[in-house]
Amino acid sequence: MQAEGLGSLLAVALVLGIINAFVRPVLLILSLPFILVTLGFFILVLNALLLWLAGTIAPGFHVDGFWNAFFGAIIVSLVSWVLSAFFRNSDGQYRVITSHSSQIKQVRGRVVD
Repeated sequence: MQAEGLGSLLAVALVLGIINAFVRPVLLILSLPFILVTLGFFILVLNALLLWLAGTIAPGFHVDGFWNAFFGAIIVSLVSWVLSAFFRNSDGQYRVITSHSSQIKQVRGRVVD
C-alpha cells in the first residue's frame, strides 16, 4: 500500500467509511453462508476486498494486490478493535467522546416492596 500524503490518507478514510456504511452490510448479508462455513474468516476477505476497492477509488492511495489488502485489513481490524475497547462503557454501549456530562441527577421517590 502506498499513500502520497496526508490528504490521500484522509480521502481513503472517507471512502472506506462510506463503503463500510453502505456496501459492507449488503455484502455481509449476501455472503452469510460463506461466513458461517468459514467460521468468520470470510469477513477478513470481504474487508480486504473493500480496502482494495477503496484504494482504487481514493486518489493518491494505491493497494498493490490482494495480499497487501488482506494484511492491511487485518491491521485496520486490530486497530479498530483496540480503539473500540477504549470507548466502550462497562455495559457494552459506546460513548461519544465529545459529550460527557458530569452532572449528577437526583431522583426523588420511594421504594415499593
